Amino acid sequence: MYRITNIYVLAAFGTIGGALFGFDVSSMSAWIGIDTYTDYFDHPDSNLQGGITASMSAGSFAGSIAAGWLSDYLGRRGSLMIASLVWIVGAMVQCSAQNVTHLVAGRVVSGLAVGVTSSQTCVYLSELAPARIRGRIVGIQQWAIEWGILIMYLIAYGCSVGVAGTAAFRICWGVQAVPGLILFIALFFFPESPRWLAGKERWEEALETLALIHGNGDRNDPVVQVEFEEVQEAARIAHQAKDVSFFALFGPKIWKRTVCGMSVQMWQQLLGGNVAMYYVVYIFEMAGMTGNTTLWSSAIQYVIFLVTTGVMLPYIDRVGRRPLLLIGSVTCMVIHFIIAGVMASKGHSVTNIDGNYNLTWEIKGSSGMAVIAFSYIFTGVYGFTWAPAAWIYASEVFPLKYRAKGVGMSASANWIFNFALAYFVAPAFHNIQWKTYIIFGVFCFAMTFHVFFMYPETSGRSLEEIDAIFESNVMPWRTNKIQNQFTENVEKQKEVNEIKGKDAKGATHEEVV
Repeated sequence: MYRITNIYVLAAFGTIGGALFGFDVSSMSAWIGIDTYTDYFDHPDSNLQGGITASMSAGSFAGSIAAGWLSDYLGRRGSLMIASLVWIVGAMVQCSAQNVTHLVAGRVVSGLAVGVTSSQTCVYLSELAPARIRGRIVGIQQWAIEWGILIMYLIAYGCSVGVAGTAAFRICWGVQAVPGLILFIALFFFPESPRWLAGKERWEEALETLALIHGNGDRNDPVVQVEFEEVQEAARIAHQAKDVSFFALFGPKIWKRTVCGMSVQMWQQLLGGNVAMYYVVYIFEMAGMTGNTTLWSSAIQYVIFLVTTGVMLPYIDRVGRRPLLLIGSVTCMVIHFIIAGVMASKGHSVTNIDGNYNLTWEIKGSSGMAVIAFSYIFTGVYGFTWAPAAWIYASEVFPLKYRAKGVGMSASANWIFNFALAYFVAPAFHNIQWKTYIIFGVFCFAMTFHVFFMYPETSGRSLEEIDAIFESNVMPWRTNKIQNQFTENVEKQKEVNEIKGKDAKGATHEEVV
């Protein structure tokens, strides 16, 4: 069967798994301010709406826990195919929702699929991509999430203004099945991960895949040869270990990586992205916007998110992981405190906003515009920094034997905090109003210190080389100065190939003479 081997094409189709996450995010955020939705589901209060929104994250948490086992057993490609089918079922259940319980069940099923795709797409792409461009390839996953958010939001907007009755949100939720079907079909033409194949001792297939993706089919390409040697060594070490359990991820030689992988996903959520993504409509309503103006203003925010990540991706491997994470946390901390200050000093308490009793704080005029402006700035900073970098970092820190389960565990941290915050933010806006931003500002302050003292630099290094960095005693803030061994090995291999070529020519000349 024909296999796609261009890494960018693989990334473009593979990250439809990320788009599924984005679809489900805005499939709810767009409707929480629409009468058609609130009337049909009997005007859910802040606690119930938080539960409906968070139900997808609950399913994603369970899916990400199971993802590692599924991926190790069926392969990276096989696990994504199963997830695609589950996603289609979830979309159908949501589309036919008759009450809140029915809707929550559909979102949980969809979440199971997102839990697998959000973690294993990263694993799959990180194991396929060359080290020099791994960041931008894995980062396309986050970009795909943002495309999914924007596309579904625009579909929801179109349905809300162009379709009457409950068919509006049913069409919107049913359309979610389409990208799942596209991903399922595309995966038939994808190669399996060479590192998974090596883990199963399918050496010929592993070498052939590396050659097709990294050497245009040439098995003697220096990059292919060096990478294959590293994969072989990593697989040998992996086979010496016992079968990996989730408890093994916290063993003596691996716990630091697990902490890095899980915490970077946790901090990505605690940075405050949920405030901007799930409840952006609430923010703009508090700032005095109404009707279509609110919906279009929200769409602008999603466009900013998409553009900033897209601009960063070509440069993300040059900048490095640590600078992006540190710049992002400090800048977002400042923004959160500014928004809290403006809302506290210029806003006032109300019983409701245009009949929405979930909102009890109002800030209008120029101060309201300032809140909206800083919300846009926050989204841009988040799109430049933590949005792509956290997923990339979590996919890089684990060795081969632990990678699928480790990234699955890391994604589970993302989803359990996603669940908590998706549920927390709606009641928080109702009960503590502007103080919500103080909480997220404090989280940003804490993560800055954690990243600086605990996260080594991983950019531009092979996955096997990253293993050596974690096993060394070099302080995290000095790891960017460690020489890139993979590049050196490639140059040495080129020299060896040239010598072999000259020897072969010499032998042929003697035979002719």
